[in-house]
Amino acid sequence: MPIEFTHVPGKPANGSFFYDFAETATRLSLIEDAGFRRLVVDDPAGLLTNMDIAAQTLDRTGSLEVVLTHWAGVIEPTVAARQLAALDRKSGRRLSLRMLSEPLEDSDAEARPVGHSVVWQRIDEYLVLLKRLWSNDRPFDHEGAFYSVRGGFVPRKGPHGADLAIRLGGQSGTALKVAGKHADVFELAAGSPDEVAQLMQRVRGAAAEHGRAGKLRFALPVRIHPDGWTSTPDHKAVGLAGPPARIALALLPYAALGIEEFMIGGIDRPSEIARIGRETITLVANSLARREVEVPQPGMLASQTFAEHCAS
Repeated sequence: MPIEFTHVPGKPANGSFFYDFAETATRLSLIEDAGFRRLVVDDPAGLLTNMDIAAQTLDRTGSLEVVLTHWAGVIEPTVAARQLAALDRKSGRRLSLRMLSEPLEDSDAEARPVGHSVVWQRIDEYLVLLKRLWSNDRPFDHEGAFYSVRGGFVPRKGPHGADLAIRLGGQSGTALKVAGKHADVFELAAGSPDEVAQLMQRVRGAAAEHGRAGKLRFALPVRIHPDGWTSTPDHKAVGLAGPPARIALALLPYAALGIEEFMIGGIDRPSEIARIGRETITLVANSLARREVEVPQPGMLASQTFAEHCAS
């Protein structure tokens, strides 16, 4: 089972990871060389800046995939579909879309009550429209609870349309229903192996209602602090401290659950990026390769590795 690593740039108080793009280009090259497969673009400046940063990142890297953070309602779905299709075509299929839930704008709140379920209903309709705009071969009309489209069409999608991977997260029943319908990658909340396994089971159950239980990949966020590692979010953290070899061992129980991607945050300095690639990423990949050759019994990898970590 291949394991992929995604770099999640930090949001320093004195500026952005992407503030000086000449310097950023050097770090992007290092991230790519260190073995990271993807980079999350989630700049504090907002969606339009994120799109510009994504385009520059794709231009300056050869294989690094870009995970573009996006919010429903910031721009119209017809506009977003055209811009994202153009980026996807230009990138050589190296773009994926990370949808975050955000409160409705004040103008929307005047027309309908704002609540958790309403936010996710809008995300659902937004994604339905994006997918339809990326795949249709003729203009269409749409009248929904949140969006009205007349003659919706994206003229330049490429020979196979646009088919960006959709990334979603959440833990509520409403969020999981939307994720089960749309997500190609589900970003898990941090927790112990048992807690993560339970959430994965819930997500698969939601996806099964749409015949998609086997189409999901799972990503787990992990954050590095100067004095060690800890998974995010902080209110439900798993403490993983120590040298890179011990950290790599601590990640293996999660890989054994079926997680295929670790989203690594907190390492923005070149020396940190290089060390994680040279040691942790390599150790995780090599350990999993050896264990696959050994063909362990189901469940043994997670229990044994986690016990070894706790005892060390």
